[in-house]
Amino acid sequence: MKILEVQKIDKTLAKKQVLFGVDFSVKKGEIYGFLGPNGAWKTTTMKCILGLIKPESWSIKVLGQDGLTIEAKKRIGFMPENTYLYKYLTGREFLRFNGSFFGLKGEELETRIDELLHEVGLFEAGNTYLKNYSKWMLQRVGLAQSIINKPELLFLDEPMSGLDPIGRKMVKDLLVKLRDSGTTIFFNTHILADVESICDRISIINKWYLIVEGEKVEKLKGTLENFFIEKVEEHDEYLKNPDTKK
Repeated sequence: MKILEVQKIDKTLAKKQVLFGVDFSVKKGEIYGFLGPNGAWKTTTMKCILGLIKPESWSIKVLGQDGLTIEAKKRIGFMPENTYLYKYLTGREFLRFNGSFFGLKGEELETRIDELLHEVGLFEAGNTYLKNYSKWMLQRVGLAQSIINKPELLFLDEPMSGLDPIGRKMVKDLLVKLRDSGTTIFFNTHILADVESICDRISIINKWYLIVEGEKVEKLKGTLENFFIEKVEEHDEYLKNPDTKK
């Protein structure tokens, strides 16, 4: 079953087209990696899906519904690459604030906050103001808020950015746990080692075009790094010499 379907996204920014006919789909119950070099417009693609920016043409279905409806918003989670948080709230207060958007309250909400703080390794820092959190702590509390509603579909933009090896392992273990409990995960990244160890399928975007769609990681011959470099270099060469066979 397809839980996310994206077709023919075209997007122009500052009079320059940055996405050309982007097409892919994500199946229920998988971890799907959306890969590309820096500046490949991965985040722009995600923002188009989430309705944060409007493409010129598109067809997007989220959880079987056309576009990101109010009903669908209740059933998804999202963590941006740069998590802007309220610095004079504590970690607990921030999660309490976010949980209220989904109708969580009272003992149910407090229990959920405790669970999340334990899962992301911030239980002892729960009553500390966010202004005193380090970058990796902010990344972790940002991840916690994205799953407070136990989403069916989770969007993550560079979730391992700025984390040390211990933090990255914690996030990877949590994502696998979420998938195994029924959450579908779609995330942007350029850190290939993270993808290779947890993703079921991948797409690759390079210079405005999707060049690989829905490739199964377990079916790759050789390493993901070699596959990625080969496909990007092939596409770069094609763009230089479009009359040659792609």
